[in-house]
Amino acid sequence: MSHPAADDAHHHADVSGGWLRAAVFGAMDGLVTNIALIAGVGGGGIAPREIVITGTAGLVAGAISMGLGEFTSVRAQNEQLAAEVAKERIELARFPEAEAAELARIWEARGVPAGLALEVASILGRNPDEAVRVHAQEELGMDPNDSPSPWTAAISSFVCFSIGALVPLLPYLLGASSLTLPLAAGGAGLFVAGALVARFTRRSWWWAGLRQLLLGAAAAGATYLIGRLFVA
Repeated sequence: MSHPAADDAHHHADVSGGWLRAAVFGAMDGLVTNIALIAGVGGGGIAPREIVITGTAGLVAGAISMGLGEFTSVRAQNEQLAAEVAKERIELARFPEAEAAELARIWEARGVPAGLALEVASILGRNPDEAVRVHAQEELGMDPNDSPSPWTAAISSFVCFSIGALVPLLPYLLGASSLTLPLAAGGAGLFVAGALVARFTRRSWWWAGLRQLLLGAAAAGATYLIGRLFVA
């Protein structure tokens, strides 16, 4: 780079919006769930038409479950954070000196001189909203002004699960009659999804893709063997 990254206001990716984790989890879960489901019922000798019905039901049920689960979990997390922030606001109003001393001790533990830490914490206390934000971030590890959206998480998870679950099902919808092509499509989807995640994490794309492929293959192998047990 020709200039320091700190000079760029957008040199970091958005890591708190709530969409990336939900999208990745949704896509991976959709892929692995339906690959394993199709491998299991296919291994049990089920006809392609029944596999399509089973896979479609798994797609719809899983997408709804993932969306509702993400919405509920993120909403609960935000509500808990709001409750803790409200508690912190009351404490700052009632005991400003004690709260300033508490914040100063946190900074001292990080190497800030004691006098300077207490001075900055006391000055910060003159701005109640900013004081609440900093106390919450230092004590709870979260910024109350930058909490993830439950709707964003829910929609991301729902859509990405649906896309992931559709990948191994698509060959059957296009006329495939054996497990080979659906499992190959699912494996390719897992590898591509893992490689795409590496773009955000700056990890090796081929290793990220291979890791997801191996995990999905293990799940599919386990359910396939279970399906074969019902045939034996």
